[in-house]
Amino acid sequence: MSNKGLMMKIGLPLLILAIGIGGMTVMVKKRRVPVKKVTPFRGVLVETARVTRGDYRLRIEATGTVQARRQTDIVPQVSGKVVSVAPNLVAGGFFRQGEELFAIETIDFELAVERARANLSRSELDLQTVKARADIGREEWQRLHPDEEPNPLVVYAPQLKSAEAALLSARAALRQAELDLQRTRVTAPYNCLVRSENVDLGQYIRSGTKVATLVGTDEAEIIVPLPLGDLHWLQVPRSPGEQGSPAIVSLRSDGQRWQWSGHIVRSLGEVDPRGRMARLAVSVADPYGRNPRAENRPELALGSFVTVQLQGDTLPGVVEVPRRAMREGDRVWIMEDRKLRIVPVKVVRREKNTVLVSSGLQGGEQVVLTPISGAADGLLLRTAEN
Repeated sequence: MSNKGLMMKIGLPLLILAIGIGGMTVMVKKRRVPVKKVTPFRGVLVETARVTRGDYRLRIEATGTVQARRQTDIVPQVSGKVVSVAPNLVAGGFFRQGEELFAIETIDFELAVERARANLSRSELDLQTVKARADIGREEWQRLHPDEEPNPLVVYAPQLKSAEAALLSARAALRQAELDLQRTRVTAPYNCLVRSENVDLGQYIRSGTKVATLVGTDEAEIIVPLPLGDLHWLQVPRSPGEQGSPAIVSLRSDGQRWQWSGHIVRSLGEVDPRGRMARLAVSVADPYGRNPRAENRPELALGSFVTVQLQGDTLPGVVEVPRRAMREGDRVWIMEDRKLRIVPVKVVRREKNTVLVSSGLQGGEQVVLTPISGAADGLLLRTAEN
């Protein structure tokens, strides 16, 4: 390789490198030093909510399962063959009070009534015969012994008592036969729903055997467990006729929420040994919507799991504070003139989403909802609007 070519290979890269270093040196010397800009502290960004003072009605939420207020096992009082069964006597069928459920063959009982009536007539005749003989015996005695009391045997006293007793027995037997005849027709004791049944046409049933189970449709109950501390906020009836606290029963179905009105009817008078909770019974009228004026909504069927909101006492002059605004030691942070102020408060009651405060807040304050690390009185605050 010639000297000229060798110099080109070595010198050209060095030349390019020198030009680059020179250009960088010129640019560095001519650059402008950036001016430092200090941004003033505008305060910690927080979310706030304004609170108000007023009367607050307590709302205590609980859950429970719908159960029957009344439940009756249908047990026939006479034996016999079933000759008629109501079409609705199937699980889920409805009956009005007094409607016939089923009937037992009556011929044997009608004959028993006839026999009882004949026996009653015979007893009446026997009594009249004994009375006539007693009258004759008394007259004979008075004619022969006018100054003496007649011997009981002479005036048929024992026979008279026996005849009177036989008459009473015959009357009772007739009454019993008539009752047995009436009992061949079994009717609904109240407005009800058939929960289960075990009777059919032609079946022979015996007295004392359960053939169906009915539950009342006029009223249903929900047994709700509550902490013992919630009881003193509610009106629980202690005697018949007292009205308990109102309640709203809610059921979610197909994405919708349905509600029924109810009220507390009693306390079960015991504490659940597992959860240490008191239990109250809440009554709901017409759970199946059988009343013609009932609202168009689904049935509040037995076994439904529902939410119950109990309306408790009204607390006068309290401030409703969001739970997010409460700090450790029952303190609240409020924002005044864009500065933080820590205020101790007196808590009356804690609910699911709110805390009720009786003192420490006057109402109208802006409470801070955002947690702040190292919060202290006088800390500068700002909101999204600021």
